[in-house]
Amino acid sequence: MSLYIWIKAIHVIFVIAWMAGLLIFPRYKLHQLKSKPGDELFETMKDASARLRRIILTPALLIVWALGITMLLLNQTLLSSGWMHAKLALVLILSGVHGYFVSIGRKIDAGSEAVSPRTLKMLNELPFVIMIGVVIFAVVKPF
Repeated sequence: MSLYIWIKAIHVIFVIAWMAGLLIFPRYKLHQLKSKPGDELFETMKDASARLRRIILTPALLIVWALGITMLLLNQTLLSSGWMHAKLALVLILSGVHGYFVSIGRKIDAGSEAVSPRTLKMLNELPFVIMIGVVIFAVVKPF
């Protein structure tokens, strides 16, 4: 079995971990917004989201990118495919969403309502919608 297949498998595992983190992180922040700094719920969600970010979100993001780049280096013909360019564009956007979530989270931790709860609920769906496109490009390879 080739090294490339093992790298791809581990890449997919960490994509799943990253997506799980991106889907739960805003929910933690929503709970935090329902309380005030110093309240038990606020502090519990602040700690939980910090651990999520530190243990799952950031490491998964870094591993996904490292393994993705490794796969591109091992199979450079992928870079000549239009679907790969589209997939990479969506992954860049998803990485930006990750950064935006972390930024919002820090503001909420500081006691600021960085976004309204309604906006945060809507933003919570964004990673899933982007991931639909990523998966379609990676599996279907439409162009």
